[in-house]
Amino acid sequence: MALYIKDEDVDLPAEKLQAAVGARTKAEAVRAALMHELERVQARQSFAERNAEAFALADKIGAPNPDFDAKAFMDRMWGE
Repeated sequence: MALYIKDEDVDLPAEKLQAAVGARTKAEAVRAALMHELERVQARQSFAERNAEAFALADKIGAPNPDFDAKAFMDRMWGE
């Protein structure tokens, strides 16, 4: 089946991609681009999935101490 693109805004980037990747045909270049995009979308994880380990560590550590004085801590650390 031949690939016929009517929209010039789609056809021009398809031709540029064909030249850039050295594809024999425009259809081959578009097929590769579509497969790459599908793989990228399917591999994408949600924010929660990407950061599950950090969220688990934060839960383990617990809530911050509201009475912690960062300035006093830094002064002690620097011997002031």
